[in-house]
Amino acid sequence: MQKKFTYLLFSFLLLSICAIAQGDKKKKIVQLTGIIISVDSMQAVSYTSILIAGTNRGTMADASGYFSLVISAGDTLKFSSVGYQTETYRLPDTLSQSSYSLIQLMKRDTAVYPTVNFSRWPSYQQFKYAFENKVIPEGDYEYAQRNMKRLEVNNSEYKADASLNHKYIQNQAKSKLYYGGQIPPNNLLNPIAWASFLRAWKNGELKIEK
Repeated sequence: MQKKFTYLLFSFLLLSICAIAQGDKKKKIVQLTGIIISVDSMQAVSYTSILIAGTNRGTMADASGYFSLVISAGDTLKFSSVGYQTETYRLPDTLSQSSYSLIQLMKRDTAVYPTVNFSRWPSYQQFKYAFENKVIPEGDYEYAQRNMKRLEVNNSEYKADASLNHKYIQNQAKSKLYYGGQIPPNNLLNPIAWASFLRAWKNGELKIEK
């Protein structure tokens, strides 16, 4: 009696396994292709991760949002991408064709965080003191102004020393050698010299030596 019961139990398990196997074989294999786009902008969602639920198989969309995957009818797909809500899609198990196309829409996932206030100074008094006593560094304009003031030398107050007198005499001798046998230029017709003369006259820089 025990052997007969064991035989019947073994036969029942064997029939159940065969039925499950036949049921799995009846699942239709489908070549699924599609494109993933955003609901807001209708632009492609690049590099979206696509996973078959309950398995470790899947694929990833390309830069234009296109993907292609071989799945079974009735499988559920999970679409996930950074900045978007995870979407699911179940392929109908009543498909008769071996290929299927899909346009999957993705919604943006907006994360709202509480307001964070950043403050460098612990108190308003410290901020006020730092603001009032801040030393602003000089810029290029200030550097140029200071350098120009150094070049403003009043000739009437400048006393030539021995080295400058020697340099002046050497320049005079050099000019005579340069214009030897020629007529030296006359500054009376030099517009630059006239402009310097008029500017000095206007500014009161000309003095009559007595």
